[in-house]
Amino acid sequence: MSAHKHDELESTHEWLATVALDLDVDPALLRPLVGDLLKLTKEVAHNGPSRPAAPLTAFLVGLSAGAATTNLDSTNEAMITRVRERIAQIGPLLDASAENLPDESNRRRN
Repeated sequence: MSAHKHDELESTHEWLATVALDLDVDPALLRPLVGDLLKLTKEVAHNGPSRPAAPLTAFLVGLSAGAATTNLDSTNEAMITRVRERIAQIGPLLDASAENLPDESNRRRN
């Protein structure tokens, strides 16, 4: 990894940790989900209805996972599982969306 990429990645993690703490979220919750969330936003941006749908889809995944949290099941592991379950629900939605696009707009790769 180049020094620039390493610095960029480090500043991203620092930013996310700062935001998480400010929003009363344990930064350790985000670390294992970064790859999953980046893959999700890439898939939606390139294969979904529009690029702006990517961050908003990630927001909805988090909102849904948070809404499903109970006091009895609020561990980081439980939240990570809920986020990953919701991310898995997006693939079929992307497939269905791609099927409804005109041929020249159908960018979903199987």
